[in-house]
Amino acid sequence: MTQYVLRRLLLSFITLVGVSFVISAMLHLSGDPATVMLAGVPYGLRDVERLRHELGLDKPFLLQYVDFLVGALHGDLGPAVRFNRPAMEIILERIPATVELTLASMLFAVAVAVPLGILSAVRANSPADYAGRLLTLAGQAIPLFWLGIMLILVFSVRLGWLPSAGRREASSIILPAVTLGLYPMARIARTLRASLLEVLSSDYIRTAYAKGLSETRVTLRHALQNAALPVITVVGLQVGTLLGGAVITETIFAWPGLGGLMIQAVEWRDFSLLRAIVAVAAASVILVNLLTDILYAYVNPQIRYT
Repeated sequence: MTQYVLRRLLLSFITLVGVSFVISAMLHLSGDPATVMLAGVPYGLRDVERLRHELGLDKPFLLQYVDFLVGALHGDLGPAVRFNRPAMEIILERIPATVELTLASMLFAVAVAVPLGILSAVRANSPADYAGRLLTLAGQAIPLFWLGIMLILVFSVRLGWLPSAGRREASSIILPAVTLGLYPMARIARTLRASLLEVLSSDYIRTAYAKGLSETRVTLRHALQNAALPVITVVGLQVGTLLGGAVITETIFAWPGLGGLMIQAVEWRDFSLLRAIVAVAAASVILVNLLTDILYAYVNPQIRYT
């Protein structure tokens, strides 16, 4: 296990370097960052040269990238020009909001998806199964921006039960969490149903029923554990994606997380901040995927890493 984790950490580092190189190259090819950053602001040639020098843009691209890597290893992801502060400092201020929204969304998704997936599998082709499949189909088909707006109109404007935006009170997280968690809920429920249906048709499940075990015990104790691996994969992928920044949801609900910060960086053409956000988002996805793989061995002891 230790050797596997060390190899995965090395591969994760290489992947992160590759991602940061690609995003740096794309930003470099998009035009002169100094000129773009000063768009809409009265400036002269000296202002452009000064900004280029401050950001190290007067160096060759490869040397710029090496400087970024060296700074990143020391926790410095460069400056946020419009904020006039270090980019890492601003990102650390926004990460708690994104983590909070991610955890609330996944809690909603798992709490609804697991009972729904089990019910659909155990009562396959019944009215309950058809209703569950219809709900998961709607969860994957409804656009997030439309759902978020509808929830605001109903629960904030019409009924006045919940705040429409911001992160000022505890109830502010309910609407964005439901909006963001609907799609993961649908994917988890569909994956769990398909996995459980396959496991429930296995020989050892029929043997368990022949021994007189109840349906609840067979499903929850024997079948669910073996059907959990695909579900863990889906949960890990969704957590990584949400930690990367739920741009649409955070924008609709004015949630002060990484997604909203990314939109601001694009609007302000702050390339240095945008590169830092992408690097942090990539690191989050890589870390979650690594933890998901390690979790496999604890869920199913038959799995051994060599």
